[in-house]
Amino acid sequence: MTEPLSWDDLDGRRVGIYGLGREGEASLRACQARGIEPLLVDDNPPPGGVEGRKVLATAEGGAEALAVCEIVIKSPGISRYSPLITDLVEQGVAVVGGLGLWVQGADPDKVVLITGTKGKSTTASIAGHLLKGLGYRTLVGGNIGVPPFDPALDPAVGGAEQDFWVIEVSSYQATDILTAPHVVGVTSLNPDHLPWHAGDLETYYRDKLSIAGRPGARWTVANGDSAEIRERQNLLGPQIEWITAQDAGQSWIDELGLLGVHNRRNAAICRRMLQKLGVPAAEDEAALARAATGFAGLESRLQQVGMIDQVSFVDDGLSTNVLPTLAAIEAFEGRRVALIVGGQDRGIDYAPLAQGLREHATEVLVLTIPDNGPRIAAELNRAGCGPNATVKETSDLDEAVEEGYAWARPNGVVLLSPAAPSFGRFRDYRQRGEAFVEAMNRISRRGQ
Repeated sequence: MTEPLSWDDLDGRRVGIYGLGREGEASLRACQARGIEPLLVDDNPPPGGVEGRKVLATAEGGAEALAVCEIVIKSPGISRYSPLITDLVEQGVAVVGGLGLWVQGADPDKVVLITGTKGKSTTASIAGHLLKGLGYRTLVGGNIGVPPFDPALDPAVGGAEQDFWVIEVSSYQATDILTAPHVVGVTSLNPDHLPWHAGDLETYYRDKLSIAGRPGARWTVANGDSAEIRERQNLLGPQIEWITAQDAGQSWIDELGLLGVHNRRNAAICRRMLQKLGVPAAEDEAALARAATGFAGLESRLQQVGMIDQVSFVDDGLSTNVLPTLAAIEAFEGRRVALIVGGQDRGIDYAPLAQGLREHATEVLVLTIPDNGPRIAAELNRAGCGPNATVKETSDLDEAVEEGYAWARPNGVVLLSPAAPSFGRFRDYRQRGEAFVEAMNRISRRGQ
């Protein structure tokens, strides 16, 4: 394994950057700020280069050029298990990530890393909101937003003068982090992103949890209701704090305005992380309640976008696998839910969705949409969804919204929680969410 390196260790070395996405461009700016002019390589280089710099195509000499570098900073989307990366490592090239370089040089008392299959973005946002509300200068970044090492950060929100950094870490980024701060949070663990992780579930789980067991880690604050996490607690830090649904009843959490026990549990994880960071006010429920006021939930995460005749329309479009979709259904316990599922087919197993529906106490109408809607419907019907769930295929999102509204009246919920990515029919989750809102608005206009 590559020895831990920080940004300071790049000085005077031959450096390449592989992948010029958001983090790759931030890595370029970070190199240039240090007087380093790195080699730039991308699988599909932009015609005009990046910031006036030429970018080599991987297949047209770029791979060979990277092999001459001492250090290659790769973008997170490039799998550490890809043949090119494996070859570079075997040739003695140090393959690193920009976030890993930053963590190595950061103050471990001021950084908290948060990971999990789902819930990590909301949890990072809550933690950042609480710290800011308690009067601390705080940057929330990493996978959720800005790379903390980007010199282009507005000094008002970034830079070295922070009291704390709350960093969301994807499973991709986790493989680049070789040392850890003292506090790490883990929200959930379920199958996802297997192609990146060599197509192996246990490799994904190991990579996802790796930041909790790296040198320097002291405390892991983890979801104690997750059997998958508990079964792998040997991969976590030396001291584990388990947070369960029983902790979700803390009264201060009400001020966040969150739907669902899973979100409330994540808020409780935030409190315990702040306690482990040594924030005195984290012991004070009244102070936390004041700090929680004004929290705005994240777009397309259990976001109520409208109501017609007491039927709620909720966009949970960032739920792209079964775990968060089941959590979304449970957030509306006691109400009838018209659940819209489907999108890009990644080969996800939907049998756990059927099991969750069998255990759900109130009625659910499952409306499937393309591309993988027919497969979802077939899997659910084959597995059986119990007496409270019905499955119906629809031709598109518009039809699903219409059917869902007609069925959910009165007082029900039309819930877009697709358990699949948006790509194919839509550019991204935002466009899918906009289409959901427009379908709702057409219903509203008809009633005027």
